[in-house]
Amino acid sequence: MSVLEKIPTSKRGHVTFLVAFAAAIVLAYRTNGWVWNHLLYNAFGMSPTSRLTETIHFFFFDSVKIGLLLIGIIFTVTVLRSYMSVERTRALLGGKRQGVGNVMAAGLGVITPFCSCSAVPAFIGFVAAGVPLGVTFSFLIASPLVNEIAVGMLFTLFGWQIAAIYIGAGLLIAIIAGWIIGRVKAERWVEPFVFETKLGGQIIDTTGGLTLEQRIQMGLEEVGSILKKIWPYLLVGIGLGATIHGWAPADFFLKYAGKGNIFGVLIAVLIGIPLYSNAAGIMPMIQALHEKGLPMGTLLAFMMSVVALSMPEMILLRRVLKPQLLAVFVAVVGSGILIVGYLFNALIPN
Repeated sequence: MSVLEKIPTSKRGHVTFLVAFAAAIVLAYRTNGWVWNHLLYNAFGMSPTSRLTETIHFFFFDSVKIGLLLIGIIFTVTVLRSYMSVERTRALLGGKRQGVGNVMAAGLGVITPFCSCSAVPAFIGFVAAGVPLGVTFSFLIASPLVNEIAVGMLFTLFGWQIAAIYIGAGLLIAIIAGWIIGRVKAERWVEPFVFETKLGGQIIDTTGGLTLEQRIQMGLEEVGSILKKIWPYLLVGIGLGATIHGWAPADFFLKYAGKGNIFGVLIAVLIGIPLYSNAAGIMPMIQALHEKGLPMGTLLAFMMSVVALSMPEMILLRRVLKPQLLAVFVAVVGSGILIVGYLFNALIPN
């Protein structure tokens, strides 16, 4: 019997199913770290300080973490999307002038706690609901890039000026990048399935008339469909990030991206792209590198490249974007990050 066949038929059963589904994901997410710590450190006796252990721990912990996030977010976005008609969504964002829509989408991205990978399902939902592509990209970029936890940590560690620079630079990159992508009329470079909402293998209209059972079924089908398409690429991306995370020491960054190297910002961005983390997760490394003398502009560029241009995100986006649009996205966002890095290295002498 499939999961879809196990969905209860009564309204009370639907609510019970949703609560149990959410509780299972939250429980698995909260115990994920404990499980891998226990298995690797206690059951297998591996040293927590070993680079090999760090690499293995990163791979399994992040694979489960991202998988759970994707399941929860894909399901939630799909169910919510079934309540939002194309006309209603367009009225919220799509009906605005392009520049205004980009600003609103970037602001919405700031207050949504998505990492770069988990923002992709929301991106699919926006496009499928009829929001203009450029506006949607402003959301996709801002959501992981400007993280409220990172803002608090930057404020605590480096002061309000650096926190304000981070917020302003992230929003500016998201708004301008989305505006540029919107101007090149890039819809032709989006994979066709993104514009379709299916139930039972059939494309349907979500403007109304669906039961809660159908909405739950739609969410579960979307989870299975997207994960089936992306899981090999996701594991490859996380594996690459785990390898670099475990084997690239802080001295490596100081040697090749340190103060006095004119290519330091560019090198920091290139180093950051294969890594995977959210802004808060990368903060301990940012603090350590700052204490060792790495310029603040270089650190901001490194952090932004990790959270906005991570390799796992590129792998996920490739399933929904054709190579031409993916190249435009990387070029526009990467250029913005480089400008921020070099500008603030000039404005904030170390």
